[in-house]
Amino acid sequence: MNPTLTANTQVILMLTAPFLTGRGESAEELLTPAEYRRLALHLRGLQRQPSDLMGDGAAELLNACQTCVPAGRLKKLLGRGFPLSQAVDRWRTRSIWVISRADELYPRRLKNKLREDAPAVLYGCGNLKLLDRGGLAVVGSRHAGPELLAYAHKVGRLSAGAGRAVLSGGARGIDQAAMQGALDGGGMAIGVLADSLERAALARENRTPLMTERLVLVSPYDPGAGFQIGHAMQRNKLVYALADAGLVVSSDYQKGGTWAGAVEQLEKLSFVPVYVRPPAGDDQGMLGLRSRGALVWPEPQGTPAFVALLSNPGPPPERIKAAVSQRRLFEGETLYPIGVPPGAQGVAEPSLPWPSPLPAAMDGQALDKDA
Repeated sequence: MNPTLTANTQVILMLTAPFLTGRGESAEELLTPAEYRRLALHLRGLQRQPSDLMGDGAAELLNACQTCVPAGRLKKLLGRGFPLSQAVDRWRTRSIWVISRADELYPRRLKNKLREDAPAVLYGCGNLKLLDRGGLAVVGSRHAGPELLAYAHKVGRLSAGAGRAVLSGGARGIDQAAMQGALDGGGMAIGVLADSLERAALARENRTPLMTERLVLVSPYDPGAGFQIGHAMQRNKLVYALADAGLVVSSDYQKGGTWAGAVEQLEKLSFVPVYVRPPAGDDQGMLGLRSRGALVWPEPQGTPAFVALLSNPGPPPERIKAAVSQRRLFEGETLYPIGVPPGAQGVAEPSLPWPSPLPAAMDGQALDKDA
């Protein structure tokens, strides 16, 4: 059963959502994520909630929010009840539900990890309860070859056998291969989409897993929104925030959404440990992520090993970051794959001498088990 659209969520939608129903976007100046964040914090400080912006005493509260958003602008946005009702009708016919950060059903993992940066609204289709189950985030290139697609599918099936969900971005290539592997294995999959939720919710291949509650598709963007690079970049952090660990199967070196999302996770957010597929030959994408603190995926064989890995997925991200920071003190701005000397496997020669190996406490066992 789809969650009820609460009064708080209705107000947040009127303030922030474009309502892309095929009739064009609202001409009103919607609140940006940063503007809504300030307004939400202000309301919290007043011990009020979004739904209080309508009904008795609303005029006084609108004036009290002037320091965040002009009262006239808020009033115009709150007059979008009719386009909201049209959009809601459209979403319901497609089994799309909507929840907001003000709702009890909003995923705790997003609130706990992203805090005020958690999306104000989430649109979704399928089993909402899956979003707080955790699992393995499997990500990679849209243009991966057959061998890597088979690898991702195998990881998905292994996750299913262990009773753990696969999380991904739902894009073609590695994302879809991993999710399909989990579903083919009778398991669960979570797709965090950057665009086209409405189309995905109606796709024939998703019908059975959605109906049997083994799949949930979710997006912070309007169900009718098309692809935008910025949306894809922002979506990455949600995938990692919902997971217990991440596995990068393939990535270009220093470019693309997979690389950007993994580096952001390794060097800034540190929500979960990030693994990479064991590099084969001159695989600069995998080697580059290793140099930034990613761990080598240990290729768990069978359910017990996989369960043990996700239950204790590696050293805390803070220790990984500390080790990488210490290595950078030796190497300056030049990054090298841990354990790989310059000039090997296509790694460029440095401008500084290659440092002696890090102490065991900072490398090797602290990062993974291959000394």
